[in-house]
Amino acid sequence: MVTRQTRRAPSCPEGPGKDPGEESERHGSSSRFRSRMPPTQAESVIKNIIREIGQECAAHGEIVSETLVAFMVKAVVLDPSNGFNVDRTLIKSDVQKLVKLCVTRLLDSKNPSLDTIKMQVYFDMNYTSREEFLEEHHRVLESRLGSVSREITDNRACAREELESLYRKIVSYVLLRSGLGSPTDIKVVREATAALQSVFPQAELGTFLTLSKKDKERQLKELTMIVTGIRLFNRDCGKGGGGVDDLPAILREAIPATTQHIDSQLQIAQDQAYRYTAILEKVSKNPLMSKELQPYMLKEALYNVRQYEIFLQIILSDIITCAQEVEIMVKQLGAQLEQLKMTVKSKTAVPTSQVFPIFIALSNLWTSFQDETVLISVLSNLTTHLEPFLGAHELLFPEKVLQDLLDGVTVKTDVCRMKEHMEDRVHPADFRKVEWLFPETTANFDKLLIQYRGFCAYTFAATDGLLLPGNPAIGILKYKEKYYTFNSRDAAYSFAENPENYIDLIREKAKKNAELIQLLELHQQLETLIPYSQMKDVDKHYIKPITKCESGTQTDTHILPPTIVRSYEWNEWELRRKAIKLANLRQKVTHSVQTDLSHMRRENCSQVYSSKDASTQSTREGSTRVPRPQIYIAGLRGGPTKTTHGVKVNLTRAVDET
Repeated sequence: MVTRQTRRAPSCPEGPGKDPGEESERHGSSSRFRSRMPPTQAESVIKNIIREIGQECAAHGEIVSETLVAFMVKAVVLDPSNGFNVDRTLIKSDVQKLVKLCVTRLLDSKNPSLDTIKMQVYFDMNYTSREEFLEEHHRVLESRLGSVSREITDNRACAREELESLYRKIVSYVLLRSGLGSPTDIKVVREATAALQSVFPQAELGTFLTLSKKDKERQLKELTMIVTGIRLFNRDCGKGGGGVDDLPAILREAIPATTQHIDSQLQIAQDQAYRYTAILEKVSKNPLMSKELQPYMLKEALYNVRQYEIFLQIILSDIITCAQEVEIMVKQLGAQLEQLKMTVKSKTAVPTSQVFPIFIALSNLWTSFQDETVLISVLSNLTTHLEPFLGAHELLFPEKVLQDLLDGVTVKTDVCRMKEHMEDRVHPADFRKVEWLFPETTANFDKLLIQYRGFCAYTFAATDGLLLPGNPAIGILKYKEKYYTFNSRDAAYSFAENPENYIDLIREKAKKNAELIQLLELHQQLETLIPYSQMKDVDKHYIKPITKCESGTQTDTHILPPTIVRSYEWNEWELRRKAIKLANLRQKVTHSVQTDLSHMRRENCSQVYSSKDASTQSTREGSTRVPRPQIYIAGLRGGPTKTTHGVKVNLTRAVDET
């Protein structure tokens, strides 16, 4: 099993091949002193300071690493209360003051701030991403097998005894590379030898020795994979597999156990953080309590447990990824073994072109199982070694003290705090100069890199360091290509009115508490303290938001005039033919002749008048009007007599009068 040895943990004072100057360079400790002195002199000064601080701590019984000392030197210099001028060359009194301050802080065993810094340095020096770890793990295995491989590839055996010795070395190499059993176990060696002889008889050693060194190395790797596949198949059939651990079963048992342990530790850390946060909220509303609780270092304790929580979440995420990979590989392993059984069945001989690829696939899957086993082991050990950095909590805050402080206080979880202000969303219409992002308008909303690890920027700046989780649902503020979240709408509005002021306050607070630089990911603002593991990825974290909107585009056809050269010829023989043709034309004479049919002919032309538009009228429109009849009868109302006498009057005009 291989542990991570790529970088040295801070618990050891001296590391092989490590120079104190190099460790200080990682955290930029000498960058401030180089402006006024040559680089070699600045490095010498830093080395002497780190060495002197380490010796002082060792004299008091505390062994510290150069990396931790370099980080502490930088933290002391950055703290404005210490009065160091970073633009001035350090004099002797400054060096003595710096050494004294660093030693004092490094020997303060009851300070949660020091525990947090130690935790950060340890995690930075021992944790790598999954890809980097697997790459380093394979590199270490290759380096360990290098001597055995050279003994085989450089061998010039001729005699029978020498060839037998070479074959035994090949068997040992196969066992060491595959990791399936010990080369000192007779039963395992016999099984591996039988599997190797079935694909690579000892009689073929002569052909093997004639190959080049690279071809020998390649064939050794192929033989290892084929033999590993054969042994795994025999183990599945119950005909062998001595010394082969059941890695899928081991992983299925180890992953839930490790996950359960980390979940329990994570729950304890979160409960502790919730209680500290509730007390600090109560203190922020009562200035008198703030003075009484100042010696307890509540904020430093909150930073410590929040950093521990973040590291556990990182480790838990890697373990969940391991669990997902193991589930996929278990299914693939079963499918490959089933396919191999169907191919072999009861046949006495099977073409190598059919079974060798399956053997190689089985070997690769088993190697992946081994990688996951080592990775789970390393992550579990890393979790165990992080727990001692929480020792100051029980000393500073016994349960009785916490219960007294929590009297009359409601402890809220992060989820409860988010639910309280879930409906109080920011109104973008209230702002003209800043941009707000929301889940429904941003496609990659969950992938945006939030500043300060998602904690509320306004609350941290306004309350001098209180950490409250931000709620992205109420809106994410985009300011200078960076993204900020807040725990309430009022906090978001206050921060948006003057972002630079609050950003400066957070930066100054981080200078006083150096552990905040990594906790809140302030490396870009204070670049001289970027952790070694994150120096390569500083520019890779930025993710632009993909906002959703209705848009349309139209592409014009042939915007620019065509630039095709019609006379271009790619065939040089065609160019040669044209050149010969032009060269021959120089020796030719142009003649003209006239035939009888074309004699006295000339061109004629005629002119015609184009037609014009004209119109005629064949009919004539007319109209007549018939007079309207107007007839009246007088006397209908009666008169003095009983008899009615009506008189009819015709007032209709004549036709010719109309």
